[in-house]
Amino acid sequence: MATKVTIRDVAAEAGVSVTTVSHVLNHFSGARVSDDTRERVQAAARRLGYAANGLARGLRLQRSQTLGLLSDEIATTPYAGRIILGAQETASARGWLLILLTTGNDPHVEQREIRALAQHRADGVLYATMYHRKVEVPAELRTMPVVLLDASSADPAISSVVPDEFGGAQAAVRHLLEHGHRSIGFVNNEDDIPATHLRLDGYRAALAAAGVPYRPELVTAATTDARSGYRAAIRLLDRADRPTALFCFNDRLAMGAYRAAAELGLTIPLDLSIVGYDDQELIAAGLYPGLTTVALPHYEMGAWAVTTMIDLLEGRLAGDPPRITMPCPLIERESVAAPSHT
Repeated sequence: MATKVTIRDVAAEAGVSVTTVSHVLNHFSGARVSDDTRERVQAAARRLGYAANGLARGLRLQRSQTLGLLSDEIATTPYAGRIILGAQETASARGWLLILLTTGNDPHVEQREIRALAQHRADGVLYATMYHRKVEVPAELRTMPVVLLDASSADPAISSVVPDEFGGAQAAVRHLLEHGHRSIGFVNNEDDIPATHLRLDGYRAALAAAGVPYRPELVTAATTDARSGYRAAIRLLDRADRPTALFCFNDRLAMGAYRAAAELGLTIPLDLSIVGYDDQELIAAGLYPGLTTVALPHYEMGAWAVTTMIDLLEGRLAGDPPRITMPCPLIERESVAAPSHT
């Protein structure tokens, strides 16, 4: 029978003390351990096949080493799956377990699942929404540490991470302006959520910075699906003074705009440039030509939320709870070119 590898074996292999190995493998924040030593310890642990006793550590620290990710619809939306991936991979790397629960926007289900997390002694909860929204944390969660994921709250005591909707929209419209477009339509979302207002604000700010007048007749709103995007784009492109470019609230609306352009005999990007938002891989990269779009940092937000929660639980955070706005990068493909006419 194989002998179980101990922390002393790892220390001997790495040529360091047992205390140093303990600090490295338990992510102890107060230890002064060089990067070289840290890497040597981790490499030794991998070579020997050492597995930390998470249960014993949890009992010692009065923790279950478990986090809950409680979402409204995220688990059922494939384009937001990277939030889960970022959270799960980060939790695993830190030796924690992530439990995923979805409420389907049903408050009764939400209460039941909060009770389930409490019964399983989850140490903290990531409270997530499918779209960036302002939320009120349920009273049942007030007894547990909470980090908001793709959501914000009026309560400054709760940490949160949201995407930079304003900056992403600015970058999209600035990209069109840099290619020479001065007549840019915007197909916005009709829902009253922060992203709707912030992306419109970013659109207007980019125009203003370039000295281009804002024309409300070039802005329309639709439900966020391809069929509605088609109808909205037809309204804008069937004008005598049609815009030379469209910025769409998301990639599904942009997909509808591609169809509208084809029906009107417009070639993308020679006759019409289009920029989307979300970088939904199956849409943005699958369209022809490939759609230039703004990426939502789903993976990074999930990873940040888990890191922040664990740091909070392990006493690594000092000062006010962090509340950050994460950049949304522009992903350039082939749907933007200089206008063929003005």
